[in-house]
Amino acid sequence: MGHHQGAPMPASIRHAFRARAHPARSIPCPHEPCHARAHQSCRVAVNGRVLTKPHASRISKWAVTTACCPECQVQPGIPCHDNGIARAAAHPRRIQEAEVTLT
Repeated sequence: MGHHQGAPMPASIRHAFRARAHPARSIPCPHEPCHARAHQSCRVAVNGRVLTKPHASRISKWAVTTACCPECQVQPGIPCHDNGIARAAAHPRRIQEAEVTLT
């Protein structure tokens, strides 16, 4: 017997659930064993446990897409760098800037 899905969730309720979630969930998780899709929680690959906070790499990727970096002066969408050398993750100040713009 197949899985029966109930009625669709009203948009107002869906928004309330997502509003409590970290905004980095709006993008897919780049963390290698996780790869959660957009709007899904990150998980521990070994045991499937749902994390309360997104992986650091997901938060960093989200910050790059949404905020300017006060450290290296790049615009949203452009990765951070140190003296022209690309960084694997966003500067901590850029992540702070992205989180500040939420409130």
